[in-house]
Amino acid sequence: MTSSPISRRSMLRGGAAGALGIVVAGNLDVIAGPAAARAAARPAVGYGELVPDPAGLLALPPGFSYTIVAQAGVTLLESGQPTPSDADGTGCFLGREGSVLVNNHEIGGSEPFPVPALAGLTYDPGARGGTTTIEVDAQGRRLREYVSVAGTHNNCAGGITPWGTWLTCEETEQKAGGRYLKDHGYTFEVDPHDRSANLDPVPLKFLGRYAHEAVAVDPYTHAIYLTEDAGGPNGLYFRWTPPAGFRGGKGALRALAQRPDGDTVGSLQAMKCFRGSQHVADLSEATTPGTRYKVEWVDVPDRDAKTVSVRKQFTDEQVTRSRKLEGAWWADGGAYFVASFARHSDGSVNEHDGQVWFYDPRTETVTLKTIFGVNQNPDEEAGNYDGPDNITVSPYGGVILAEDGEGLSHLVGVTEQGKAYPLARNELNDSEFTGPTFSADGKILFANIQSPGYVFAITGPWGRPSNADLAADHS
Repeated sequence: MTSSPISRRSMLRGGAAGALGIVVAGNLDVIAGPAAARAAARPAVGYGELVPDPAGLLALPPGFSYTIVAQAGVTLLESGQPTPSDADGTGCFLGREGSVLVNNHEIGGSEPFPVPALAGLTYDPGARGGTTTIEVDAQGRRLREYVSVAGTHNNCAGGITPWGTWLTCEETEQKAGGRYLKDHGYTFEVDPHDRSANLDPVPLKFLGRYAHEAVAVDPYTHAIYLTEDAGGPNGLYFRWTPPAGFRGGKGALRALAQRPDGDTVGSLQAMKCFRGSQHVADLSEATTPGTRYKVEWVDVPDRDAKTVSVRKQFTDEQVTRSRKLEGAWWADGGAYFVASFARHSDGSVNEHDGQVWFYDPRTETVTLKTIFGVNQNPDEEAGNYDGPDNITVSPYGGVILAEDGEGLSHLVGVTEQGKAYPLARNELNDSEFTGPTFSADGKILFANIQSPGYVFAITGPWGRPSNADLAADHS
């Protein structure tokens, strides 16, 4: 996300790494060979060429349309204040009349519209971020919008739990001092249906204090996988394993955090990868989809980072790092997670403009599913994408990525057969897309433009996206 000390948009592109790499998603094994490379490089079709928007907001494929669900500074919360700035990661849940969205607000200090610090819902009155909850009908029209958690800092992405709650993540290492009355860099649980369950927000300190980005929760073991968006040194991929006898459910994580040992309950570990017996120090070492590494997990010494940042508690030989670890999503029996970009200048071994990885807990392996080469023409609409961030798995096959790169900004789809295509284009400015997530019935894709702050409901003739000429190469 853009709050990172060195954002993708501010990076200078160095030495070219080529155009769009082969992309693979969904359940399929890796596509390999010359035919796949040729097909993936050609412009994708998906749902058709994007149609310019007369209103200058969203270009969408033919037959698709959008509704503005909420707009920062324009629509109003039920408490009377304007919708907060910087919509980011979003969870979607089945509601009584349609869907319920829990919307993160990646607010640090200078954004114009804070999350109101309402009594009972505020963790730290010195912080201006948090979450809002938006109830919409079956057509995506807003029915109600209100504060669900306030007083948190830089709420970036997060993830849904198997028991129907949202985990919102603070992308910061801000400690108490100045206007901040409490330490930040934690994860909080938000109930989308029961506002009273969000009173007196409790940080889940056992998940660690660092620049959290996103989470994915194993529905069987209730292990939680977490990404860290940080540099100097680059961030880590974490796993939290619950204590013996833990049963996930609404309020269960909060109850753990309030135990006498709540700050350190369960096991928090960082990922360490191997190619055979050789340690892999940096995920950017992988340049070919299908690359698979064996995974081991290393205990975090001080998960609350009382004196030293968590990622600095390890040497490069002890863990596997990655620049800009971003979105996460549980599907296909494992955890998808995104590395947004890598440059030599930030310490990465190789340069790229995006990777999608898949961690399989059954085999204890991580596999590179998608890679984008360095985008040399980010201002051109030429099938070249960069800076994937938030991710969701589509009910129609493949994945949807929110682009946070340079130049044109898109929602990018990737078919199961490995073909990337534009699903939406920001016609207003070059602000990033955030928070793509489908309604339970698959009829609406909710997504945001972070600045100046729009939440959209996108509808249309959904179905399995076309792969066009790719089929001719792999029939």
